[in-house]
Amino acid sequence: MPDLVPVRRALISVSDKSGLEALGTRLAGLGVALVSTGGTARALRAAGLEVTDVADVTGFPEMMDGRVKTLHPKIHGGLLALRDDAGHVASLTEHGIDPIDLVIIDLYPFEATVAKGAAPDEVVENIDIGGPAMIRSAAKNHRSVCVLTTPDQYDGLLVELSEKGGQTSLAFRTRMALAAYGRTATYDAAVSNWMAGQVDELAPYRAFGGRLAAPMRYGENPHQAAAFYTDGSARPGVATAVQHQGKDLSYNNINDTDAAFELVAEFDPADGPACAIIKHANPCGVARGDTLEAAYRAAFDCDRVSAFGGIVALNHKLDAATADAITEIMTEVVIAPDADDAAKAIFAAKKNLRLLTTGALPDPTTATVAVKQVAGGYLVQDKDVGRLTPGDLKVVTKRAPDAREMADLMFAWTVAKHVKSNAIVYARDRATVGVGAGQMSRVDSSRIAARKALDMAAALGLPESPAKGAVLASDAFFPFADGLLAAAEAGATAVIQPGGSIRDAEVIAAADDAGLAMVFTGMRHFRH
Repeated sequence: MPDLVPVRRALISVSDKSGLEALGTRLAGLGVALVSTGGTARALRAAGLEVTDVADVTGFPEMMDGRVKTLHPKIHGGLLALRDDAGHVASLTEHGIDPIDLVIIDLYPFEATVAKGAAPDEVVENIDIGGPAMIRSAAKNHRSVCVLTTPDQYDGLLVELSEKGGQTSLAFRTRMALAAYGRTATYDAAVSNWMAGQVDELAPYRAFGGRLAAPMRYGENPHQAAAFYTDGSARPGVATAVQHQGKDLSYNNINDTDAAFELVAEFDPADGPACAIIKHANPCGVARGDTLEAAYRAAFDCDRVSAFGGIVALNHKLDAATADAITEIMTEVVIAPDADDAAKAIFAAKKNLRLLTTGALPDPTTATVAVKQVAGGYLVQDKDVGRLTPGDLKVVTKRAPDAREMADLMFAWTVAKHVKSNAIVYARDRATVGVGAGQMSRVDSSRIAARKALDMAAALGLPESPAKGAVLASDAFFPFADGLLAAAEAGATAVIQPGGSIRDAEVIAAADDAGLAMVFTGMRHFRH
């Protein structure tokens, strides 16, 4: 086959009509015959263009509410025939099939239909059958056929045709075929994953896909190539956010910003402002406050050193006072549901600070899937959406927590859910005062959290560690009493933990001896 192939006949069938009129007009101006279906054909005719209906090509009308229209040899023969194979060419002639040189199809909006929460019947009707079949046929025969699957490819096609005299090059067709197979794979993955959510059993095959949103300079480290792909879901967060200013987000920025926003979304805005500051996917400070500024300052005070260059997530609209406070130190990213004009103006003076707004908070109770790659496969699990109320807790010590301790225990437990295991969180007055994360030993995490509290006291000029009188949350049970004793030594007055150790009795006895109140959750929050 020659490298350059002229485009004489194009089949166009798109749900997204953006750019369609301009594209059709340019193609017609190049002498390309247009074949189309349904709404696409009507839109092209409305633009004054001559269009042949697919039904006139196949000799069959569209039927069954449009479910059957393009699955026909007159279409797929025109796509799949090898132009340099004499037998294929003879078959085209014998059966009166005209070759198709260009296919432009974007598929039914399945992902958008799922994202808007449509009923199952509507979702099923948006599973495209003919579209993927034609895309795959064209992509398979990319030596002769060019296939486009998104409107953002139109300009590239027109440039290609202009530069090459109404022809496409093999290199261009190959790039488009790659994008096409990626699109159908992602589409099928979306359908498969939706179906998996409808059936209460493990899917025998599982696929995950996404669309390239942004190439990146590098990944976690400069020697690692990286890119950001989005899955088409409508969950508010870094993938759907509007970036108002600042440099492009890096791989680590996106990872940390997602962690920060998912954490702060645990705190209902109706219950007041909350702030989470994240560094390397771990919270270095989380707090609630009577104002957003107060919440930020309390979160910042927990670990002022680690907060430098961190990610700030807010559950309320960013205001000027909070923006002023945030700009007192270097911050990488701020993400919030919204920001007022005064806050945006303050941030505008910090050209490297990224401001993202999402329009809403993600629902922390929505079940989604978490995926982790391992050698030779993937680990797939439900996202941890476990939540508790005070009524779910079991008091196991002689002394029960008082009302203040209980409020802080619930706060600390919520934060611990988002801290890498082994996780220990000290909290007091709805704010973290010490966080120990990611240690191989729970005792080490306890000691680090207590040390962080001492550092906080030194930074703020406090007379004693803020861990004194605080509560402690542990993401998993204490296998021995030593971790609990470390909490008592630091000055904690109450503990929340899952329980379930064979030494629970020993740990409870140690808590009673130390005068601690302790509650069991019956739920753990490992986060690796």
